[in-house]
This record gives sequence, structure tokens and C-alpha cells, in this order.
Amino acid sequence: MTEVLSLSLIAVFIPTFFFISVTPGMCMMLAMTMGMTIGVKRTLWMMWGELLGVGIVATASVFGVATLMLQYPNIFEIFKFVGGAYLGYLGLQMWLSKGKMAFNLDQPNQQEAGALSLACQGFVTAIANPKGWAFFISLLPPFINQALPLTPQLIMLLTMILSIELLCLILYAAGGSSLSKLLQQSGKVQFLNRVSGSLMIAVGLWLAFG
Repeated sequence: MTEVLSLSLIAVFIPTFFFISVTPGMCMMLAMTMGMTIGVKRTLWMMWGELLGVGIVATASVFGVATLMLQYPNIFEIFKFVGGAYLGYLGLQMWLSKGKMAFNLDQPNQQEAGALSLACQGFVTAIANPKGWAFFISLLPPFINQALPLTPQLIMLLTMILSIELLCLILYAAGGSSLSKLLQQSGKVQFLNRVSGSLMIAVGLWLAFG
């Protein structure tokens, strides 16, 4: 590892990216919301999609593709508004205690949201955020040593990025799950759905108009 990235560089990169990743954002709020309603285990499907999106954005930023993408903001519009509208729709359904994402004691065997649907939500949220593209453009290039082969450096950086991102997503999902159990014990299932639904709507609006 040290032949690819110096220890001093790693010591700077890990806390820097962890601080940025753990800061509340669209993906973290989505993880917390899903943790509240479908639990940490099923939220992992959303996380895989989100990590795939983050990996693509990070890789594109290193090769300069992200700079080109940001020069044409209309590319993001379809992703932003369609993705935001879909998350907003899910949030409204949850607020009304309906749909596959809502927690419903009266229908314990209700159909659950599919793994592909959950993964797509995470992927679109990661890909459709221009701020994420801009962030990686500014973060990654300073950590790339032009005198060394690019591929090993990129693999190492992506490994750290995705590991830290996954850890933070799990922390948020676990926090949402703990809050969900607390509210269920208090008999406030409808309140749980409304809180999680409101958060989902907020993420949708953030994605569409942020």
C-alpha cells in the first residue's frame, strides 16, 4: 500500500473523507430513512446501489469526465427531477402509511420493495447529485501522484472511499432502525411513518432542487 500511496497521504485522506462522508447529506438521510422503515439488512441493497454510483463518480472525476459533465448541467436534470419525484412519491406514501416502504402493523405480510428498486434509489441519488461530482473533482486530484501509475492509486483510493462510505451509511441506517424500535415500543407507528415519510420527501426535494 505504501508503494502506491504514502502513509502521510493516507493519514490525511482517511479522516478528511470520513468527516465529509459522515456529514448529513442526501445519501445518509436516505439510509437513515430506510433504516427506520425496512431495517438495516434490507437497506444494504440501497447501499450497494449508492456505492456503485459513488464509485462511478469518483472514477470519472479522476479521468476528467466529471469536469465535462458539469459543463452540461442539463445532463443532470432528468436524473434529478425523476429521481426526486420518485423519492417524494415514496415519502408521501410512507407519510400516509401506505406503500411498500411504510411500516404497517395491520399488514405484517405486505409486499416489500424489491432489491433492484432499492439499489436503483441509491444509485440515482448518488449519480444525480452535481455537488457530489464537484466534490470529487476538488478532493481526488491532489491525492494522485502523476509520477506513479494511475490504476493502483485509483484502486486504493476507491477502496478507502467505498469502505468509509459504507461504514457511514450503516451508522445512519442503524440509527434510524434504533429510532424506529423506540417509536414502535411507544405505539407511535403512524408517527414513525410520518417522520420517515417527511425525511424521504425532504431528500426528494433536495435531490430535485438542491
